[in-house]
Amino acid sequence: MRYFTINKFSKMVGVTPQTLRNWDKAGKLKPHHTSQNGYRYYSEEQLNQILRIKPKPQITIGYCRVSSPKQKDDLVRQVDNVKTYLLAQGKPFEIISDIGSGINYKRKGLLELLDRITKNEVEKVVIMYKDRLLRFGFELIEYVASLHECEIEVIDNTPKTEQEELVEDLVQIITVFSCKLQGKRAHKARKLIKELVGEQDDENV
Repeated sequence: MRYFTINKFSKMVGVTPQTLRNWDKAGKLKPHHTSQNGYRYYSEEQLNQILRIKPKPQITIGYCRVSSPKQKDDLVRQVDNVKTYLLAQGKPFEIISDIGSGINYKRKGLLELLDRITKNEVEKVVIMYKDRLLRFGFELIEYVASLHECEIEVIDNTPKTEQEELVEDLVQIITVFSCKLQGKRAHKARKLIKELVGEQDDENV
């Protein structure tokens, strides 16, 4: 029986060596054996088996998010813009939308997106702005996606000033914690948010 290195086997089955490594870790396809120096080898029998199995097609997903139900109109516009962009590319796609804070890591849509990425079902994720995915931790999600050969594409990369980014981050943090406050403390938190947003608007005039 013939055996193939990971590089040769990957070319024969039409995937990358990293995909084979991911399959090995996930238990989806183990190499026939591993040499003493750690090199993976695949058998001719495995080659015949995998070529008989049609791989599940991957898809592009457009992810859209706003922070609160009051921004539903903004969400509709965001979805329309992402759809228009993806339609121009001429490839099949789906849209996942979320309503929730950019620092809420348990959003239903985000969890669905991550689940599908880790199942190697997603070829590309398209978002309007970088912070639509996450306010903090974008690079971590991007790294996880890269391990599953999924690209994250940001449509609008218009740079923001350091002050703009700082104000937006503070507003997000205060908004989340103010929801847990009551009475005067909640009122003070909302007042601070208005002041921060107001100062930013004044400087942009």
